[in-house]
Formats: sequence, structure tokens, C-alpha cells
Amino acid sequence: MSGTGHGNAAYEDARPGGVAATGSTLGLRMPRALSRSRAGRTVVRILLYALAVFVFVLPLWTLLATALSGGLARLGQVMVFPQHLTWGNISQAWDLGVARGLLNSVIVAAVGLVLQLVVSTLAAYALARKRFRGSTLILLVILATMMMPEEVIAVPLFQVLGKIPEPFTGGTLVDSYGGLILPLVGWALPVFVLTGFMRRIPLELEEAARMDGASDFRILTRIIVPLCLPALGTCAVFGFLMIWDQYLLPLLVAQSPSMNTLTVVVTSLQASQEQGEGVKLAAVLILMVPAVLVYLALQRLFERGLLSGSLKG
Repeated sequence: MSGTGHGNAAYEDARPGGVAATGSTLGLRMPRALSRSRAGRTVVRILLYALAVFVFVLPLWTLLATALSGGLARLGQVMVFPQHLTWGNISQAWDLGVARGLLNSVIVAAVGLVLQLVVSTLAAYALARKRFRGSTLILLVILATMMMPEEVIAVPLFQVLGKIPEPFTGGTLVDSYGGLILPLVGWALPVFVLTGFMRRIPLELEEAARMDGASDFRILTRIIVPLCLPALGTCAVFGFLMIWDQYLLPLLVAQSPSMNTLTVVVTSLQASQEQGEGVKLAAVLILMVPAVLVYLALQRLFERGLLSGSLKG
């Protein structure tokens, strides 16, 4: 025992400062028992995961189970477990106006989104790359429009659309695709996002292009726009969701059932007492699918746009 004690003492004295060799000093990670605090954190984490599943996954699962179930669900009743999987509810909702509403929504969203991105890109290029008096004030005025609820301008907008002639039919923009699309072209969010993104692009690139004889349009299309693709992807996702979820505008502008968008059709089905919950939720499922597909298609650009915006100050 004494020899062992003298050996340990000699080993400790041989180390700098006389520190005993342990698992931590040798760089080894010693196993430790599960403490109460660690067990408590694990329980809290499991409860948070269960809460997230209950809040987000369970509603989607019940929507799918009820929409694809052949069992007749009573009003206000949803199914957790599907019964007799079938496409009957979807086909029935399709025949109740969802098909026409989907077509109208796709036309409005596609044309409106393209025009919105074009107008926002041109406006952002002027505000970010051109120096003129009042540019900051103009940007603030554009941003101020986001603070105004759409209900405030709904009636004046309807009156203005009722006085603008529609060139193809001879009527007005009310009850036409033009009335559904034109009010959605100007939106402050993509102008603000693209303006901030374009201001971070070095001026040397634009000056070098001008020395080579490039015009403003060529600089915009060949240099600025390719560098702004992540921001454009972010604006495209938000812009599509904004246009796709429009309800008040088509409710006012669309005067005939053939011009109703999908949101109006789905809302009218939800208020119906004749259709079961399976048909109603099938219409909701059709309404959700395009938004999910657009996000998945632009997911990479969307994430790059958010990441670049968070890294660059």
C-alpha cells in the first residue's frame, strides 16, 4: 500500500503543477449518470414534440382522413381514422364549382404574380440604384400602404374598378379578370425586399457594365436580376400566398359564379348545410395543394433569400 501511495505521489509530482491524472486531464470523456435535470429536460422536449404534433400534424391528418374517407361524416364531425378510402368527396367537390374556381385562381395567381414581380423589380431598381430627391420618402409612402387594412379601401376600389372600361368586352373591370388582377400588381413587400437586396450589390459591377456600353435595361436584366434571384424567390412565395388567399377582392369584383375564385367557392361550400364534412374538407384540400407545390418548387431560392437577408447587414 505504501509503495502504491509513493508511486501515485511520484506520478502526480511528475506532472506540471502536481495535478493528478484524471479522465478530463487526459482528454477522455468519462461516462456520467443521467441526472434529474437532464431527465427533466428530456421530458420537456418530448412534451414539446407531442404538442407540436398535436397542433400541426393532427389537423392535417384529420383533414386528409375525412376528405379521403368514404364514410359519411355528419356536420361538424371529422375522422381521425379514414374509412373506405375513396376519391368520391374530391370528385363531388370538383363538380360543385371547385374546378372553375381553381381555374380562375390559377389564372389570377399566375398573371398577377408575374406582373407583381416585374413592377416590383422595376420600382426597386429605380429606388436602389438611381439617385434622386425624394426616393426615401417614396419608399416610406409605399411601405405605409401595408399599414392600411384592405377593408378600408375595398369600397373605393370597387367604385374605381366600376368606372374603368374593359377593352375586350366593352364593360368595366368589375366581374372580369382585369379587376381581379390589377389591384394585386402593386404590393409594398416585394418592393421593400428587392430595394434592400439591390442596395447591397456593388456599384462597381454596374459601372463596369456602363463602360462597356450597356444600357439600364441590359444592366437590370443581365446583372441585377440574376444576382437577386434569391430575393425574387422569397417575394414569389409570399406574393403567391397573398394572391392565392385573396377573399375580399374576388368577393366584391366577381359578380357571376363563373368568375369566383377558389377561396370564394370553398367559403360558400363551408356555409352550405347540404354538403357533408368530407366534401367541404376535400375542397379545402384542393385549395391547399397549389400553395404547397409552389413553396416546394421555390424552397431553395426562398431559403437562400432569407439566409442572405439575415447575414448581410
